[in-house]
Amino acid sequence: MKRAALFAAAVLLAGGLSAPVLAQNTKAPEGARLYIIWPKDGTVINGGKFWLRMGLENMGVVPATIPQEGAGHHHVLINTDLPPADEPIPNDRNHLHFGGGQTEARIELPPGRHTLQLVLGDHDHYMFDPPLVSEKITITVP
Repeated sequence: MKRAALFAAAVLLAGGLSAPVLAQNTKAPEGARLYIIWPKDGTVINGGKFWLRMGLENMGVVPATIPQEGAGHHHVLINTDLPPADEPIPNDRNHLHFGGGQTEARIELPPGRHTLQLVLGDHDHYMFDPPLVSEKITITVP
Protein backbone atom coordinates (compact mmCIF):
# COMPACT_ATOMS: atom_id res chain seq x y z
CA MET A 1 0.00 0.00 0.00
CA LYS A 2 1.19 3.52 -0.71
CA ARG A 3 1.95 5.84 2.20
CA ALA A 4 -1.06 8.09 1.49
CA ALA A 5 -3.42 5.13 1.52
CA LEU A 6 -1.88 3.82 4.76
CA PHE A 7 -2.25 7.23 6.37
CA ALA A 8 -5.88 7.53 5.27
CA ALA A 9 -6.64 4.05 6.62
CA ALA A 10 -5.00 4.91 9.94
CA VAL A 11 -7.01 8.13 10.25
CA LEU A 12 -10.26 6.30 9.52
CA LEU A 13 -9.49 3.52 11.99
CA ALA A 14 -8.61 6.04 14.67
CA GLY A 15 -11.96 7.77 14.19
CA GLY A 16 -10.35 10.98 13.03
CA LEU A 17 -12.99 11.61 10.39
CA SER A 18 -16.03 10.57 12.39
CA ALA A 19 -16.78 14.07 13.74
CA PRO A 20 -17.72 16.89 11.37
CA VAL A 21 -14.95 19.34 10.61
CA LEU A 22 -16.03 22.91 11.39
CA ALA A 23 -14.83 25.84 9.37
CA GLN A 24 -12.40 28.07 11.16
CA ASN A 25 -13.59 31.66 11.26
CA THR A 26 -11.03 34.20 10.09
CA LYS A 27 -9.79 36.49 12.84
CA ALA A 28 -11.00 40.08 12.57
CA PRO A 29 -8.44 42.85 13.06
CA GLU A 30 -8.74 44.77 16.29
CA GLY A 31 -10.67 48.01 15.89
CA ALA A 32 -12.56 46.93 12.74
CA ARG A 33 -16.05 48.41 12.45
CA LEU A 34 -18.89 47.78 9.99
CA TYR A 35 -21.73 50.26 9.54
CA ILE A 36 -24.54 51.40 7.26
CA ILE A 37 -23.80 54.83 5.82
CA TRP A 38 -27.25 55.21 4.25
CA PRO A 39 -30.14 54.84 4.83
CA LYS A 40 -30.25 55.98 8.43
CA ASP A 41 -32.38 54.27 11.06
CA GLY A 42 -36.01 55.39 10.69
CA THR A 43 -35.72 56.54 7.05
CA VAL A 44 -38.88 56.41 4.93
CA ILE A 45 -38.09 55.13 1.43
CA ASN A 46 -40.69 56.36 -1.05
CA GLY A 47 -41.06 53.97 -3.96
CA GLY A 48 -39.08 51.21 -2.23
CA LYS A 49 -35.88 51.65 -4.32
CA PHE A 50 -32.75 53.04 -2.72
CA TRP A 51 -28.96 52.89 -2.72
CA LEU A 52 -27.60 51.03 0.30
CA ARG A 53 -24.19 52.47 1.19
CA MET A 54 -21.94 50.27 3.32
CA GLY A 55 -19.03 51.43 5.45
CA LEU A 56 -16.05 49.58 6.90
CA GLU A 57 -13.18 50.88 9.03
CA ASN A 58 -9.77 49.31 9.67
CA MET A 59 -10.29 46.54 7.09
CA GLY A 60 -10.40 46.22 3.32
CA VAL A 61 -13.14 45.13 0.94
CA VAL A 62 -12.25 42.51 -1.68
CA PRO A 63 -14.23 40.17 -3.94
CA ALA A 64 -15.40 36.95 -2.28
CA THR A 65 -13.00 34.78 -4.25
CA ILE A 66 -9.89 36.51 -2.92
CA PRO A 67 -8.58 35.25 0.43
CA GLN A 68 -6.80 38.28 1.85
CA GLU A 69 -5.84 38.94 5.44
CA GLY A 70 -7.67 41.94 6.91
CA ALA A 71 -10.31 42.04 4.17
CA GLY A 72 -13.74 40.60 3.40
CA HIS A 73 -16.95 41.34 1.53
CA HIS A 74 -20.36 42.70 2.49
CA HIS A 75 -23.64 40.89 3.09
CA VAL A 76 -26.90 42.59 4.00
CA LEU A 77 -29.44 40.84 6.17
CA ILE A 78 -33.02 41.88 5.45
CA ASN A 79 -35.71 41.12 8.03
CA THR A 80 -33.65 38.37 9.66
CA ASP A 81 -31.17 37.68 12.44
CA LEU A 82 -27.51 36.70 12.21
CA PRO A 83 -26.82 33.20 10.92
CA PRO A 84 -24.87 30.68 13.05
CA ALA A 85 -21.17 31.56 13.18
CA ASP A 86 -20.09 28.03 12.26
CA GLU A 87 -22.03 28.02 8.96
CA PRO A 88 -21.57 30.05 5.76
CA ILE A 89 -23.81 33.09 5.44
CA PRO A 90 -26.85 31.93 3.42
CA ASN A 91 -27.56 33.36 -0.03
CA ASP A 92 -31.29 34.03 -0.35
CA ARG A 93 -33.79 36.91 -0.39
CA ASN A 94 -33.00 37.72 3.25
CA HIS A 95 -29.20 37.38 2.94
CA LEU A 96 -27.84 39.37 0.01
CA HIS A 97 -24.21 38.76 -0.97
CA PHE A 98 -21.98 41.42 -2.48
CA GLY A 99 -19.15 39.11 -3.49
CA GLY A 100 -17.85 41.48 -6.14
CA GLY A 101 -16.48 43.75 -3.44
CA GLN A 102 -19.30 46.30 -3.74
CA THR A 103 -19.63 49.03 -1.13
CA GLU A 104 -23.00 50.23 -2.38
CA ALA A 105 -25.94 48.46 -3.99
CA ARG A 106 -29.37 49.29 -5.39
CA ILE A 107 -32.01 47.61 -3.22
CA GLU A 108 -35.78 47.39 -3.78
CA LEU A 109 -38.15 46.42 -0.98
CA PRO A 110 -41.95 46.02 -0.91
CA PRO A 111 -44.16 48.26 1.24
CA GLY A 112 -43.79 47.71 4.98
CA ARG A 113 -41.27 47.99 7.81
CA HIS A 114 -37.93 46.33 7.16
CA THR A 115 -34.78 45.73 9.17
CA LEU A 116 -31.33 45.94 7.60
CA GLN A 117 -28.04 44.78 9.08
CA LEU A 118 -24.62 44.30 7.52
CA VAL A 119 -22.31 41.37 8.21
CA LEU A 120 -18.83 41.02 6.78
CA GLY A 121 -17.88 37.65 5.34
CA ASP A 122 -14.53 36.11 4.47
CA HIS A 123 -13.67 34.52 1.11
CA ASP A 124 -15.72 31.41 2.06
CA HIS A 125 -18.75 33.47 3.25
CA TYR A 126 -18.13 32.78 6.95
CA MET A 127 -18.41 35.54 9.53
CA PHE A 128 -15.21 36.82 11.08
CA ASP A 129 -14.18 36.12 14.67
CA PRO A 130 -15.44 38.16 16.39
CA PRO A 131 -18.32 38.74 13.96
CA LEU A 132 -18.24 42.12 12.23
CA VAL A 133 -21.82 43.34 12.12
CA SER A 134 -23.46 46.73 11.87
CA GLU A 135 -26.23 47.99 14.08
CA LYS A 136 -29.63 46.76 12.90
CA ILE A 137 -31.70 49.61 11.47
CA THR A 138 -35.39 49.85 10.57
CA ILE A 139 -36.69 51.57 7.45
CA THR A 140 -40.24 51.99 6.15
CA VAL A 141 -41.55 51.73 2.60
CA PRO A 142 -45.02 53.37 2.46
